Amino acid sequence: MGRYDNLNIYKTDENKRYYVAPIYPEIAQLDNDDYIISHTETRMDLLAFNYYNDVNLYWIIAICNNIQGTIFVEPGTQLCIPNRNRLSDILSEYNILNKG
Repeated sequence: MGRYDNLNIYKTDENKRYYVAPIYPEIAQLDNDDYIISHTETRMDLLAFNYYNDVNLYWIIAICNNIQGTIFVEPGTQLCIPNRNRLSDILSEYNILNKG
């Protein structure tokens, strides 16, 4: 799934395109999720690659940990990494919320 694959594209009267920001599902932290302590240079896109084999799923980690506006994580921060078994449900909910 690419970064812009599920964004809705709209055209204005002047035939210009613009993207509408996606709606993200709420992602609760569960006991069976993985929990880590970040270190220097921890990035959510690299964590997404390590846990999900897809850097584009960084937003799942960000939403679950209420992080906005950056892919970098302050060293010493505890992060919840939603269990890989939850991916299907999270992505299904994302797709439902973003039907255009």
